[in-house]
Amino acid sequence: MEWISRLSNSFLFWAAWIIIPLLMEIIPSIGSFLLLLRKQKKNPKAELTYYPEITLMIPVYNSEKTLAACIGSINDSFYPNDRIHVYLINNQTKDNSFSVFCECQNKYPDLIMQWLNAKQGKSKALNMALFNSGGKYIINIDSDGLLEPSALKNLVAKFEANPQIQCMTGAILIDPEQIEEYPWIFPKLLRKTEFMEYAQAFLAGRNYASETNSVYTLSGAFSAFRKSAVLSSHMYNTDTICEDTEITFQMRYNKKTRVDICTDAIFFVDPIEDMNKLYTQRQRWQRGSLEVSSMFLKDRMKLRKMFIDPTVRTLVYDHTFAFPRMIWYLALLCLLFLNYSFHMIVLSVILLFALYFLTGFFYYFSTLGFLKEFPDIKSYYKKQWYVVFLLPFFNLLVFFIRFAGIINSINTNSAWRTRNFTEEKRDFKKNLLADLAIFKKWITGIRGCVNNGSVDE
Repeated sequence: MEWISRLSNSFLFWAAWIIIPLLMEIIPSIGSFLLLLRKQKKNPKAELTYYPEITLMIPVYNSEKTLAACIGSINDSFYPNDRIHVYLINNQTKDNSFSVFCECQNKYPDLIMQWLNAKQGKSKALNMALFNSGGKYIINIDSDGLLEPSALKNLVAKFEANPQIQCMTGAILIDPEQIEEYPWIFPKLLRKTEFMEYAQAFLAGRNYASETNSVYTLSGAFSAFRKSAVLSSHMYNTDTICEDTEITFQMRYNKKTRVDICTDAIFFVDPIEDMNKLYTQRQRWQRGSLEVSSMFLKDRMKLRKMFIDPTVRTLVYDHTFAFPRMIWYLALLCLLFLNYSFHMIVLSVILLFALYFLTGFFYYFSTLGFLKEFPDIKSYYKKQWYVVFLLPFFNLLVFFIRFAGIINSINTNSAWRTRNFTEEKRDFKKNLLADLAIFKKWITGIRGCVNNGSVDE
């Protein structure tokens, strides 16, 4: 019976550390690499011979500092201005964004732009623009990002060449120029790691996911729809802070259509400002994912569905597995009391991170292949090869943030504004000091009782 006990203990150990990462991360990374090799053998993509009319929707909220550059990137795109209609949806902005819009109207007179005022939140603002939109394709972009010049053209070209595609997400990358503006080493390294994360996630990871129809989210920063498809949906939901994931689920489950990605349609976003922004951003994503999942997956959360439904599989991995993963991360020392040697624990951790490094380099080389049409971006990305070694640690940090998001979603109401890292740290310190004060009071009480007993004797 001893060998059975050892076997079961070993299985549980390796399942937690190796099997889950192998199935959920390493195999997809190899798949993306093989996908790249297959796509390289295909014929060159078709070029547009006709430019259909498109509508761009840009939610605006305190975008005074970024809006001019965003509109400028639309004007500088390779898509003809007379085939673009831009709706800027003002979502109760409090700065001078409207003045920037007026300046851009004078600066780009041949770019058709319209300012819409909305006072009911981002989702309703987007729906208002949808009702007013014309053209064959509806494209949303954020006001704090920049379109790569060929992005709109490549996006529409893929739609035109593939009539079965109803919706797509673009590829979101961190702006390299803004990364290099940071003077300090560690802040720059954090942003380079984020750049690597985004590049691998969109150009390799989601590319592979699109082949298996398992893209989880149409990015709210840059996504596109056939107008006929999105207007026949329930459009953007106002009951969640993650309206982009909700409309993705609508397309997959209600419309029964594929969710695709256009890897050569690139949209640049600002690098993360600090830990507070990273903390609130990833928690908001986590909460939104749980909200949307509860809307669509209530009747699908069965074990067998994990193997056939990609969204169920992603949810189980990201959320259900989060608790045992947390236990294993924090209870390594306990393995010493389960007859595991310190040597074995250290070697297994090294093996785990070696597998993550291997995964990172599979994605690294895949992403290089997908960037072949963008030599400047490819050159910058290629120089950041050493950042691959930082990704597992960055992902571990993000895991703890997302886990905190799961906990916070249980005991707080849904809201776009969430507590940042500094606020959480301050509250944790406050609660810790309060608990220590109670403990100290309890010890003092016991000591008083003991001393009184000694005096009575």
